[in-house]
Amino acid sequence: MADGSTALRPVKLRDQRAWREVNQRNRDWLRPWEATIPPAPPGHHPARRPTFRQMVRHLRAEAQAGRMLPFVVEYEGRLAGQLTVAGITWGSMCSGHIGYWVDREVAGRGVMPTAVALATDHCFRRVGLHRIEVCIRPENHPSRRVVEKLGFREEGVRPRYLHIDGAWRDHLVFALTAEEVPEGVLARWRNGSPRTEGRML
Repeated sequence: MADGSTALRPVKLRDQRAWREVNQRNRDWLRPWEATIPPAPPGHHPARRPTFRQMVRHLRAEAQAGRMLPFVVEYEGRLAGQLTVAGITWGSMCSGHIGYWVDREVAGRGVMPTAVALATDHCFRRVGLHRIEVCIRPENHPSRRVVEKLGFREEGVRPRYLHIDGAWRDHLVFALTAEEVPEGVLARWRNGSPRTEGRML
């Protein structure tokens, strides 16, 4: 999937070198917003962060089970971040949630709004999901700006929702359903949604 210089494609084992370079170069910038592993209960061994290969194998297994869509984000042909549609639930819900990060060097060029719009349109039009959520820490203003300009509705706060940067953190919930964007999220944004004013992220 692509629009202009931004593209989404499945994550691959051969992405390891580029993924590590981008992720490590952005350590300080990403750390306040990254998921962490909470302390293990008494009597349990502490969990370790997976290696890149373990992460990719896990993402692939979840994708094959229909529970996840793992992508890398490319900008001008180079790996520039990651976007995952996770927590996919079928049956009467048909829902999933999107998480993402982007290389600081390309922030401000519309990369993540384009990537989130592409992924949401794919989920609604090709996968068959009905609802997409994005949960964001209230302090993460650049990430909030991404979903606000794409027209995601703010639905409220989930207290102590995820373990981020070493502690349980509150998150704001933003959501869209397929009926709200019959023309597609990307098309609505590109055609001048009321929420697209201001600087591109």
